[in-house]
Amino acid sequence: MLLVGTYERQLDGNGRLALPADQRKNMADECYLVKGTERCVSVVPATDFERDVAEMREAVRRGERNRDEQRALAGSAQFVKLDKQGRLNLDEHLRVWAELATDSPVIVAGAFDCIEIWSPERHRRIDAAGSSALAGRE
Repeated sequence: MLLVGTYERQLDGNGRLALPADQRKNMADECYLVKGTERCVSVVPATDFERDVAEMREAVRRGERNRDEQRALAGSAQFVKLDKQGRLNLDEHLRVWAELATDSPVIVAGAFDCIEIWSPERHRRIDAAGSSALAGRE
């Protein structure tokens, strides 16, 4: 399962977002929403998130990862089930983190193993930097 593609969607007034059909068919019905890197919201299939958490806990026990990072991830995680229309609900805490406004457009982008939800402005900057790197101009 690879989650790919970039789509502009609308976050409704209740913080709900309908995932694009192409991504929805490759996403499990149960997933976790967490703070993503560069201030996006990551949508991670439940089995992948639970595996990553087990790996993180072991790394913390070995002293290879910071317990504060573990706390921040655990505190930001939100378990969600997609509804019949393929929608998920982003809570206010995660919307504030990623600077997402209700009744506004957002960018839904595949990142191979998860989906990322971005503010359009931030996604443009991230995409431009990544495109430059792919072209050999960092």
